[in-house]
Amino acid sequence: MNSAPPEEGTPVSVKIRERIQAARKRFHANDNIADFIEPGELELLLDEVEDKMKGVLGSLVIDAEHDHNTDNTARRVAKMYLKEVFQGRYVKAPEITEFPNAEHLNELMIVGPITVRSACSHHFCPIMGKIWIGVLPNEHTNVIGLSKYARLAEWVMGRPQIQEEAVVQLADLIQQKTQPDGLAIVMEASHFCMGWRGVKDVDSKMINSVMRGSFLKDANLRREFLSLIPQKG
Repeated sequence: MNSAPPEEGTPVSVKIRERIQAARKRFHANDNIADFIEPGELELLLDEVEDKMKGVLGSLVIDAEHDHNTDNTARRVAKMYLKEVFQGRYVKAPEITEFPNAEHLNELMIVGPITVRSACSHHFCPIMGKIWIGVLPNEHTNVIGLSKYARLAEWVMGRPQIQEEAVVQLADLIQQKTQPDGLAIVMEASHFCMGWRGVKDVDSKMINSVMRGSFLKDANLRREFLSLIPQKG
């Protein structure tokens, strides 16, 4: 079979996008696309984003070539997006070791507050907040280390997000990994798109929750979980 090699000058972002589209997968801002990035391509993507950021600085009429404060800003911003604040889009999920529930634990367990950092997909402004996770295991539930909940949260939040969808994504991931009888997540966060721009209200916070299984069906369990979360605010 004769397949033509990819054109030499094709940007790496185009190659990655074509693979995703060929697989009929989504690549929204809060999707992970690590399966479609080949070894070495993340560095090439870093170069490409840096080049595009130079164009943005130029369009903002900033003389980055002669301004000592912005002469390397394009590279710093590209690195920040790809390797720090949006890293959850470009790397695979953290390795999570799961153990059988040997002691048949079936009591409520709460992890938190876990500090999380993200950015809104509307303005790319920071979202800074905390998450509490409640798990009601059963004898078949997989047990994971407490720190692993934080790693999973960091991976999901390390993408452009809206808070409502981020919490659902995290719940889906934990549900898949542990298979508990019940799962509850509460997130409280400040959104800089409100405090830094727009209405410039620095005190407002958003709180939302996801309840699955026993937490959805059992009002007493739900109340117990919410009462055990330390006072937010």
